[in-house]
Amino acid sequence: MSRWRPPSEKSSPYITAEGHARLKAEFEQLWRVRRPEVVRALSAAAAEGDRSENAEYQYRKKELREIDARLKYLTLRLEDVKIVEIKPSRDGKVFFGAWVELADEAGESRRYRIVGADETDSARGWISVDSPVARAVLGRAKGEIVKVRLPSGETEFEIVAVKYAED
Repeated sequence: MSRWRPPSEKSSPYITAEGHARLKAEFEQLWRVRRPEVVRALSAAAAEGDRSENAEYQYRKKELREIDARLKYLTLRLEDVKIVEIKPSRDGKVFFGAWVELADEAGESRRYRIVGADETDSARGWISVDSPVARAVLGRAKGEIVKVRLPSGETEFEIVAVKYAED
């Protein structure tokens, strides 16, 4: 049995202005603060002698590799993303950046914000524009019923409200 998996689909390049600012802040913090700290600690650990049995040296090298990998990802992603700042002219329709309130068949209400793949946060209700729920509601208007295929099965939602500013 093979462990090979097909590559995942490339996520949408869209991002909100706030999300772009957060990615840039993360890049700056890693580059200007965290990486120099780790390099200093790595140099100090290397000065202690035998590197093959030096756990601190091994740990710091691993940490530096992880930071460099994240910096590389952020560099490429920041070049690729497109900031979406324009509020749609048609209020009431669901587009990128919208806060959407959905009611399921049982009448339970859920509130989501449609954001870029780099900004998703389930605790805040921020879902990726690439998610099944977001794909189902994009371009739809308040009052419409949408069918969404979820892991638990197909579900219907009614779009209760659409806003472009958080309450």
